[in-house]
Amino acid sequence: MKTGLFITFIFFVFGYSFGQKDPDTTRIQLKEKLILIIRNAETDTVDAAPDKKELKHFEAHWAGLEFGPTILLNSGMKSSFPNDKQWENDPGKSFSWNLNFAEYKFKIYKNYIGITTGLGLNWTQIGLKNNLLYANPDSLWVVKDTVNDFKKNKLRAIYLTAPIMIEFCSNGHSNKGFYLAAGVIGGVRIGSGTKQVIEDDKTKIKNKTRGVYGLNAFRLDAAVKFGYKDIGVFANYNLLPLFNTGQTVGVYPLTFGLTINI
Repeated sequence: MKTGLFITFIFFVFGYSFGQKDPDTTRIQLKEKLILIIRNAETDTVDAAPDKKELKHFEAHWAGLEFGPTILLNSGMKSSFPNDKQWENDPGKSFSWNLNFAEYKFKIYKNYIGITTGLGLNWTQIGLKNNLLYANPDSLWVVKDTVNDFKKNKLRAIYLTAPIMIEFCSNGHSNKGFYLAAGVIGGVRIGSGTKQVIEDDKTKIKNKTRGVYGLNAFRLDAAVKFGYKDIGVFANYNLLPLFNTGQTVGVYPLTFGLTINI
């Protein structure tokens, strides 16, 4: 009994108080002095998965939209085809769209260096000159139409693509600073065809035909991307010929343009 009264008297005299309003913090009040004992909360979250904000810092620069003109080059990297005029395309009507919808970055050194991969879709459109016409969907038989004047005359192909690129970032966060990525992009053709539009004062005729047209089933591009934050530029050069070289000369598309990262 005496011991209990003595302890109560000591607490009363020295103004000692004990509180734990915050489960991670213990407060001890001794008159005008406050002692805080803070438990390290990180010990409970060491194995926790990173949240969305943390993952954003390590995203690759692949997912997004790319657009630019396409130029057909010969094996000497020139745009002229003296003996094959059908491959002298119209750059003003030749474009390439890339919709990259999946990405993953293997970190080598934090977020500064990594290997980027993913998936995307490529739409390639080649505008032909001189009223040339693919006469057979299963071959590269090309003839010149001397009767009609084509308003549009295009060869189109769709590819499923996947990159392997080494990426360098100037900032620890992917959505800040500059980035540079270089490597290769592989692709497999999943569709192709032609589109012609004939138009005069009275009529407008559209012709769409699906076919292989001698297109190579695969593509492999040397690729480079450079930009700041979510805006940049890109350039892709086909290392594999666009068409089967057993049917025609080597044709190698070069595409360059703008990219918007998502």
